Formats: sequence, structure tokens, C-alpha cells
Amino acid sequence: MHRMLIMGLAGFAGLAGWASPAGAGLFSSTGPVIAIIAGELFLGEAEGNLDGSGTIKIQSRTKPDVTCIGQFTSSAKLGGVGTMRCSDGATATIQFQRLSVLRGYGTGSSSRGPMSFTYGLTANESDLYLKLPPGKALRLDGKDLVLVDVRQPVPAILPVTGPISPASEVAPSR
Repeated sequence: MHRMLIMGLAGFAGLAGWASPAGAGLFSSTGPVIAIIAGELFLGEAEGNLDGSGTIKIQSRTKPDVTCIGQFTSSAKLGGVGTMRCSDGATATIQFQRLSVLRGYGTGSSSRGPMSFTYGLTANESDLYLKLPPGKALRLDGKDLVLVDVRQPVPAILPVTGPISPASEVAPSR
């Protein structure tokens, strides 16, 4: 009986280790992060542990040498809080709400400006929670997520600048 329990646990540990990304612990999960900091797109990942603690690492899409790393704690009741420090010296405090154990959204304030982010969500799902700069939208460019200008549609009917005269009635010729 004892040997079967040990073999079962070893098998579970092997499967859990195989399903986890490199570097993730046995009782942790890693997922994608999409963040907007002061109007700039950052992408990365967060790793959450069973005890509610975790780490976050994101990278600027426009300035790839700028990366931010941080730590957070969370609970189902209270949501989560954390801090980050970026390679350019910027700092941030974050707070977030869980949508599920592996998915959620949050906001923060950084020395760069306001911040919003999602974790575990696709770009389409993130749209509802991210505060994008005016006139910008998230789009997939191949497999790469980018922040693009939104083109305003051209109106189908252009406004008239002068007064419109009523059409005169013309009698059909016989």
C-alpha cells in the first residue's frame, strides 16, 4: 500500500513537471501578461504559486531593452497586490482581481504613469480590461501582439457646406 502511494505521487509529480514550463515549480502555474504602462505595450508572463505568491516579468515591445520584474501576493477574497522594478529605473505598485485562479486583470501606478494589465487572457479577452491610449488598439501581426493606430472610418455621406436648394419639379416632356 505504502509503495503504491509513493509510486502514485511520483507519477503525479512527473506529469505535473512535464506539463509545467521550464523553471515553473511543481505547485505553480505560468501564464501570459499583457500590460499597458503610460501608453506603451509590455508583454511577458507571471508565475503564481499555490500559496498565492508569485513573480511577474514583462518587456517593452517598443524598447526591448526595458524589462520589468516584480513580486505579488494574492488571495481569492482580497485579490492581489505587488511591486515591480524596471531596468530603466521605473517602479510600480499593482493591484489585481482574479477572474479565476489562472486569469485576472489589474491596474497600477508607476513612475512612468498609469498602468493596466491582464494575466491569463487572450488579446481579445484583455480588451475589456486594458486602458489603451486614445486612438490605439491591440492587433496580432502574425504571432506578435502590437499596439496600432486605429483608423477612423470615412463617412459614407460627406457633410454639405452650403445650403441645399429643393429640386425643381420638371414636367415630363411629351
